[in-house]
Amino acid sequence: MTVLAVIPARGGSKGVPAKNLAPVGGVPLVVRAVRACLAARRVTDVVVSTDDALIAEAARTAGAEVVLRPAAIAGDTATSEDAVLHAMDAYAAPRGEDGEGDPDVVLLVQCTSPFLTADDLDGVTGAVTEDGADTALTVAPTHGFVWRQDGAGRTEPDGYGVNHDKANRPRRQDRPQEYLETGAAYAMRADGFRAARHRFFGRTALVPTDPARVLEIDDPHDLARARLLAPLLDPQVLPSYDDVDAVVLDFDGTQTDDKVHIDSDGRETVAVHRGDGLGIAALRRSGLHLLILSTEQNPVVAARARKLQVPVLHGIDRKDLALKQWCDEHGIAPERVLYVGNDVNDLPCFGLAGWPVAVASAHDEVRAAARAVTTTPGGEGAVREIATWLLGPALSTAPATPTAP
Repeated sequence: MTVLAVIPARGGSKGVPAKNLAPVGGVPLVVRAVRACLAARRVTDVVVSTDDALIAEAARTAGAEVVLRPAAIAGDTATSEDAVLHAMDAYAAPRGEDGEGDPDVVLLVQCTSPFLTADDLDGVTGAVTEDGADTALTVAPTHGFVWRQDGAGRTEPDGYGVNHDKANRPRRQDRPQEYLETGAAYAMRADGFRAARHRFFGRTALVPTDPARVLEIDDPHDLARARLLAPLLDPQVLPSYDDVDAVVLDFDGTQTDDKVHIDSDGRETVAVHRGDGLGIAALRRSGLHLLILSTEQNPVVAARARKLQVPVLHGIDRKDLALKQWCDEHGIAPERVLYVGNDVNDLPCFGLAGWPVAVASAHDEVRAAARAVTTTPGGEGAVREIATWLLGPALSTAPATPTAP
């Protein structure tokens, strides 16, 4: 039984520019969708259909195949069905002729639903492969009263109930259960989909999902809400030593408590945590590349870096450009970088690094964009905590070939 998941992800988006690459919980939307598909037990193949080179690169890195979509079906008027049919053709071509290479079931997976789960995908797939449905979709139970406004022939529009009589409001328990289409995942028999050319044919099964996870990103407000919800809805997945090649640390607010003490001569001092120094030393011994990257041009930063024996770049206006150049110079893939920050000037680096990490005391917007958040505030051992994620509680030296820090 072959089950092909197709994720349409074109480059153009008017509501949210570059929407399909927008990070939620520190992970681009298209990558979140690919990971959910790869985690589903019943999905055998994952394809991203796109016309955008950056989306294609992100999808391949995440483990999906990529089908490049022609311009004719990549515009605002193109349908998701067009993208799925084209992806099916590309999938089937090397596997057989006249539809022989088609999968048994095809899924349409929308990466604009950031909280889609592997269980959702297995649910709609199982409805077709095991329960005899021709098509299936994820739905959320709802008891909402739906209204419509009709102004035809009236000086003032009149509101009326769509799924209820406004003159008779039955109790929730007396009303039939209704469901809201989530827009996240659809499953179809492949042969039936080719014949019908739309996602609802034959018997359609409704697969309920958790209403708390239902969110479609259509505008910047939806994206902001998704980022705020991610720390609550995403399972906390912490990086391991095998996930990263480099650790890049902000200084103020990350290795300090973000306070500056100034004496009568204008000299600045800050407080750092000895546990952080221990963690950084262990990371250095483990063979990981290390860097301190700071906006402030400050002798305190340079002195701390010397003591820790860690390279430093400070007085940097565009930290993301400096990070990208540093990665290029050291042959490090940005997706293998763990970047630790606390404030909004770290967000561009969060968009570049594969593991953006916020300290517990970070700005709300930074916490929302992070892939992981420490339980410890900056300046109180947050870097030590991250070191334990990577090296274990004893901070033992990980088995690696030492590299120049």
